[in-house]
Amino acid sequence: MPSPEETSAYQDRPAGRPARRDRTDVVAPTRRDRIAAAGSELIGGPIGRRALGGQGGRLTPVAVVALTAIGMFALGMVQKLPCYNWAWFRGTSSQYTHACYSDIPHLYLGRGFSEGLIPYFDRLPGDMQYLEYPVLTGLFMQVASWFSEVGFWLGVSDGDLVQQEQLYWLVNAGMLLACTAVIAVCVARTQRHRPWDGLLLALAPAFALTATINWDLFAVALAAAALLMWSRGRPLAFGILIGLATAAKLYPVFLLAPLLPLCWRTGKWREFITASLAAAGAWLVVNLPVMVFAPEGWKKFYTFSQERQIDFGSFWLIITQRTGEGIAVETVNDTALVLVALAFVALCVLTLRAPRRPRYAQLAFLLVAAFILTNKVYSPQYVLWLIPLAVLARPRWRDFLIWQACEVMYFLGIWMYLAYTTSEKQQGLPVEGYQLAIALHLLGTLYLCAVIVRDILRPERDVVRQDGSDDPAGGVLDGAPDVFVLGGERRPDEAAGAAEEPRAGRGAEPGRGAEKAPQPAG
Repeated sequence: MPSPEETSAYQDRPAGRPARRDRTDVVAPTRRDRIAAAGSELIGGPIGRRALGGQGGRLTPVAVVALTAIGMFALGMVQKLPCYNWAWFRGTSSQYTHACYSDIPHLYLGRGFSEGLIPYFDRLPGDMQYLEYPVLTGLFMQVASWFSEVGFWLGVSDGDLVQQEQLYWLVNAGMLLACTAVIAVCVARTQRHRPWDGLLLALAPAFALTATINWDLFAVALAAAALLMWSRGRPLAFGILIGLATAAKLYPVFLLAPLLPLCWRTGKWREFITASLAAAGAWLVVNLPVMVFAPEGWKKFYTFSQERQIDFGSFWLIITQRTGEGIAVETVNDTALVLVALAFVALCVLTLRAPRRPRYAQLAFLLVAAFILTNKVYSPQYVLWLIPLAVLARPRWRDFLIWQACEVMYFLGIWMYLAYTTSEKQQGLPVEGYQLAIALHLLGTLYLCAVIVRDILRPERDVVRQDGSDDPAGGVLDGAPDVFVLGGERRPDEAAGAAEEPRAGRGAEPGRGAEKAPQPAG
């Protein structure tokens, strides 16, 4: 009987069927990634040859990822302590100099939750007449307000407005912590044989720093659950969750679009149509009651998005600040729409012409990144949209940390710039410095996009496929043969052959990679 080290996961595979990796064989990053191996020295070094890969221990890899993410979230809450204790409530610049700003306590008062107003139905005093968030996010905010009221009744907080805002932030933080656990579990389980990649998300500094700035994690959790469902071949559940996520934030709709060229190339039209109709139906079910009974409040999110001026973090802001001339918001909206449409067309062409079908997570990251990069605002918490996709698209520590370093620098840059503009002594980062911070985080995202495009054009450089996998997050696409490509015909079993024979020297052979020292990847 051959030893496990000498047996390929693809032996005895029926002829003509696409190659699939043994799902019980967990990839250990410390054996394949030099930075992961170096970092593991802090806890005893890379995993050994005869380790059970998480199968025999008390804590599974998924549990370790989830607990690490919870711990990092808690550290992010500690980072907000100066604001929680006083900086949110004493002046404006203090919350910026301590880099601990959050929308949550301010909108508790500013959007009528402290007065018991119902989002979308009750008109707000001031310029913002209705809540400017999508329906499910508004529900999330309202549920947190109800929990806060229970705390008031139980005596957790008295009638002091500061204590009410503090309790509201704590309640929201607890709910967002639950979302973080969901995200960590879903990302760790999406690519079944790569659960340890979830540590990229769990240890991401930008995740911990931005987790409680706004309510984005709720939509990210729904989107992460949708990705897990798609990886399990459940397009109906995927579509429903995408619809719900889009009812909480706009960006998840861009997770549906990459499936068009992928399903076109593989002929999986039934799954694509099922997912699309389910997404539309779920979104409509959630939005219809508010749309009918509070139309003015419902459409506020969409009108606000259209009317919003050029704002922080975008390349549009650099242009206006450098030239000293404004750009009409209609021009910005139309140009951004055209740029995103061109990016989608380019991704479709790339998908249909690539030497091997791109992985779903790669295209999802590229399209969401294109949407963010061309938008008129790139808020610091938008990085939360990209982190789960980056983990699935390019699970390599070097590239991920380069990108995260750029995002952390921008996180510090925006608060120092706001401190500069709001303090009397102008202590902080001047305009030129802030423009450099914007350029840095835009270039960081573009760098990750470039590496992913390179992986698509040269699939032997894709770290996920170096062990013989095809698309472990692709669900029905995983191992599917091509039925349509641009630029010539392709044999249905070509993808299987490419997966079964990874390029020598760039990764491990099936069944043998566990013994090799970490290999550099580009």
